[in-house]
Amino acid sequence: MNKQLQIWKFIANSLQRQLPVTMLYVLASSGSSPGRQGFFMAVNANGEMEGSIGGGIMEHRLVEMVKTQFIQDQNVSIRKQVHNKMSGKNNSGMICSGEQTILLYLVKLEDMFAIQRIISLLEKKHNGSLMLSPAGIEVDDSVPDQDFEFKIHSENDWIYKEKMGYKNILSIIGGGHCSLAFSNLMSQMDFYIKVYDKRKDLKTMLENHTAHEKHILTDYTELAHVISPGYNHYVAIMTFGYRTDDEALRALFNKEFRYLGLLGSQSKIKKMFEQYRKENVNEQLLQRIYTPIGIPIKSQTPEEIAISIAAQIICEKNKFLS
Repeated sequence: MNKQLQIWKFIANSLQRQLPVTMLYVLASSGSSPGRQGFFMAVNANGEMEGSIGGGIMEHRLVEMVKTQFIQDQNVSIRKQVHNKMSGKNNSGMICSGEQTILLYLVKLEDMFAIQRIISLLEKKHNGSLMLSPAGIEVDDSVPDQDFEFKIHSENDWIYKEKMGYKNILSIIGGGHCSLAFSNLMSQMDFYIKVYDKRKDLKTMLENHTAHEKHILTDYTELAHVISPGYNHYVAIMTFGYRTDDEALRALFNKEFRYLGLLGSQSKIKKMFEQYRKENVNEQLLQRIYTPIGIPIKSQTPEEIAISIAAQIICEKNKFLS
């Protein structure tokens, strides 16, 4: 189950059991913070918890604070946490040097309608807009351009917006053993996974239970029509041979992706790229392609290859984070 979905279901279940439940939400983060923007958790009056805002002594202290909040009935509180023991004010008890702005919100019964809508969106794997403010929790079906947005003027005048659902799309071209291992690994992260192959009844495709979509193509040239470009779209090509890799790559050459990688030996890729240059393919298009795919860790098994590719994609995804 999607981690976000688990937390929202926990909140809904606590309300249904008439248990006060407080949500802790990272509204903003910078530097080496253990919990990034969008991390959240919930704690109910029985001490049951779901989710995390980064762990460590900071999370422990805030959870203990929340337990007293049930008695004090303080509905909304914003806490700035500075991870530096020299900071004095707002010291989190940690020394990793980053900062977080964390919302403590005692969820109201009136929020249940919005929470049920959130659960419905996530169960259907749809995107939407989550809005948090001093007024409470709101959600609608619109899809914001930004993953996160936080504006604050004072503790009583602020708004947080987040793109609900999966924020990234991963298209894996090829459904073999490496694809299966890669899909299993990436399913633990915030990626909506699609796998494409042209082989019917392929055992590894049938065994893939972590991809959200699986598609059987007649020909890899169809990818030009079925895969959309996008800043949050990552594509990894790992078909069963040189010709099918070539078909897939040619179909996707002229599309803008956040990441486009090709699995294969250096000699195979060198041969392919020599041919493209003879055909006067734009050099900038070739330079955008990650080849050979993955970081160099001398991968041997499908699982090791999956880790090397996942590390490269995560590096690309997070490279602009402060």
